[in-house]
Amino acid sequence: MSGRFAPSPTSALHVGNLRTALVAWLLARSTGRDFRLRIEDLDVTRVAAAPDVAAQQVADLLAIGLDFDGEVLWQSARLDAYAEAVRGLETYECFCTRREIAEAASAPHGDGYRPYPGTCRNLSAAARDELRRTRQPALRVRADGATSPVTDLWAGSVSGVVDDFVLVRNDGAFAYNLAVVVDDLAMDVDQVCRGDDLLSSAPRQAWLASRLGGTPPVYAHVPLVVNTSGQRLAKRDGAVTLADLAAAGVSPGQVLSRIAVSLDLAEPGEPVTPARLLPRFDPTNLPRYPWVVQQTS
Repeated sequence: MSGRFAPSPTSALHVGNLRTALVAWLLARSTGRDFRLRIEDLDVTRVAAAPDVAAQQVADLLAIGLDFDGEVLWQSARLDAYAEAVRGLETYECFCTRREIAEAASAPHGDGYRPYPGTCRNLSAAARDELRRTRQPALRVRADGATSPVTDLWAGSVSGVVDDFVLVRNDGAFAYNLAVVVDDLAMDVDQVCRGDDLLSSAPRQAWLASRLGGTPPVYAHVPLVVNTSGQRLAKRDGAVTLADLAAAGVSPGQVLSRIAVSLDLAEPGEPVTPARLLPRFDPTNLPRYPWVVQQTS
């Protein structure tokens, strides 16, 4: 049994990422699970510097005292596993553009995802042949409107209709919703702790885990860290990474202390370590509201 942290190596981790990682570590360790690290580097068009960025991410996690079990898993090394999973699912080609889906689909979920309206589900062979002349298709799973309930540690029971989501994009890259499920099953991850902006993706990922012969994990979605405008924290908000904060005279230990205070696990200014926080951690007492970080320069 394992929990995990799975950053994408697109930029340095900020205090919101580090806070989620700490909660995931505490939750795994407090329940007797291993804690694994996965680098989600599938989208190579955005992550040309992925190895360097990932190395810095790992260094930052270690700097605040988090440790991991087993080898680091890189998604880019697991393409064969994703292809094998796709072969075991019922799929169909989809020729829709993002604009067409946006115009036809319902409002996006909290993670920005727009449920697919099924436009290409029942295309004739002749229609598919005609579309292939001008468009490269994506590959969607045929879910047939299944409903997938999940239980989240803090949000409670969450249910959603599973649309025919993309497994393979029209550029040939495997999709996030496929890769994370295949990887979690391979890594024996049965506890998924991440930001609550991804809560709406849990039903379709749980459904896919079942379709691939696995058991859906226990979910725990952590309230986000936001700026004073209520927007998700980003590098534009000033000194929010360990490197930026170090330049402002804030040590990794002080960053950890601030994060612990935001989780009601420490007093302001109290020196702490993850190990010291572990006996204090009770998931039922986790704050259920976003942590607002004041902008710094």
